[in-house]
Amino acid sequence: MNEILMLRGSESGRILQTALDKKMPAIMSYLSGGRWHLVRVLLTDIRADSFSIRLSPGKKFHTIDLESGQSVGISFKYGYGFGKFVFDTKIAGFERPSDDGGLIKLALPEQVELVQRRSYFRVKVPESLDVNVSMWEPGCIDGYGRVSVEHCWQGKLVDISAGGMQVAIASACRPVFRKGQAAGLRFTPLPYETPLMFNAYVKNVLPTAEDNNICFGLQMIGLEASPEGRMVLQRLCNVVEQYYQLSQSANED
Repeated sequence: MNEILMLRGSESGRILQTALDKKMPAIMSYLSGGRWHLVRVLLTDIRADSFSIRLSPGKKFHTIDLESGQSVGISFKYGYGFGKFVFDTKIAGFERPSDDGGLIKLALPEQVELVQRRSYFRVKVPESLDVNVSMWEPGCIDGYGRVSVEHCWQGKLVDISAGGMQVAIASACRPVFRKGQAAGLRFTPLPYETPLMFNAYVKNVLPTAEDNNICFGLQMIGLEASPEGRMVLQRLCNVVEQYYQLSQSANED
């Protein structure tokens, strides 16, 4: 099982201090206006109960729709071979707002979780499985998790990692998704399991060699920003491991 390792107290503080000392770029994710946003940031200061981040140059402070007390997710890669650290926190305030970005003050996280590097390797869906994926446009799901048929497309899962996946949809279905667009996704990794549901951004759109399918490269978004999202992330890590083990077993037969 690809477990997510949890770091608490001094361990998580040490990781943040290292990220600050080495000027490691991080990604802040937050929900605003019904959609997820991703912003590149840098840590600038760590205190007893908070730390500060600076938005990347060129990102105007007044265009970031954030409020004090709002939950955000932070993720950053930690050197070669470790993986990615993720955690959620709350905005504690704003410092020196200006057109060059200003600083955002965040509460220190209670824990930081490490998603191991091997979970981010793409694995193909084992040949023994036929995994259907539902994909829909943003805002088309109701409070009961239902999506109207005219706004939902059915495809096949091609490959997956903890950070992204590839879905093939028949060209004849005329899927409307384009690069940069957000999408909702749902699939059942193995028969009789509970379906996984999350949001993603379309990273690329490519036809297959036979031109009968369109392949959508997708990046998962927002999973690090809440405990519930990180539970989905843990399951995705397990799916990567399960698919890898199934493929290895098939090759050995």
